[in-house]
Amino acid sequence: MKNSKATLLGATGLIGGHLLDELKNDSSYKEIHVILRRQVDFNHPRVKEVVIDFEDEKAFQNAIAPESVVFCAVGTTQSKVDGDKEKYRKVDYNIPVNAAKFGLERDCKSFVLVSSIGADSKSSNFYTKLKGEVEDKVSEFGYKNIHIFRPSLLLGDRKENRTGERIAKLFMSAFSFLLPPKYKPIQAKVVAKAMLKASKVKEEGKHIYDYTSISSLAKD
Repeated sequence: MKNSKATLLGATGLIGGHLLDELKNDSSYKEIHVILRRQVDFNHPRVKEVVIDFEDEKAFQNAIAPESVVFCAVGTTQSKVDGDKEKYRKVDYNIPVNAAKFGLERDCKSFVLVSSIGADSKSSNFYTKLKGEVEDKVSEFGYKNIHIFRPSLLLGDRKENRTGERIAKLFMSAFSFLLPPKYKPIQAKVVAKAMLKASKVKEEGKHIYDYTSISSLAKD
């Protein structure tokens, strides 16, 4: 692990931002390739920012560091895409699926994905169905290790204002003791810590994490 490289998608999001911090503080990753839509200037000696058009498949493929661990924490909201489900799908399905596809073509062996509680390709709910479809497709690619994280409501300070989510956080935090464990809200920072830990798991195969296993892994 000492000379490992990481490729990160979603670094400007809630989980991705914390994950980038975790990676920067982990000396076992000698290079951190962050794929972005626009320049951010993280200003760190081991961070390489790669700005691309995600619809340019060749640029996308070349942006992934060869033989790296690929971390995908990409996600959008209905408000960001003005309720356009096709635009939503381009972000929440196309980007992670292409990241997995191109990562394999770049000899990457591990893929670490943020999904969602309830992800199920047979669901009647647009969001959970889409997340399930991503999980199914990514699982087909033949990685030695796939780590899928299914958090419920995320806690933490977002850059954008999400009124509905803020109300939900207050409600769910107050009554979380009544919820089944997998539906409990969780700090985004805890998910990020667990993702970094998962990237070092030697046992090959497909690993799925919910609230309990995420919390446990982050503490180990």
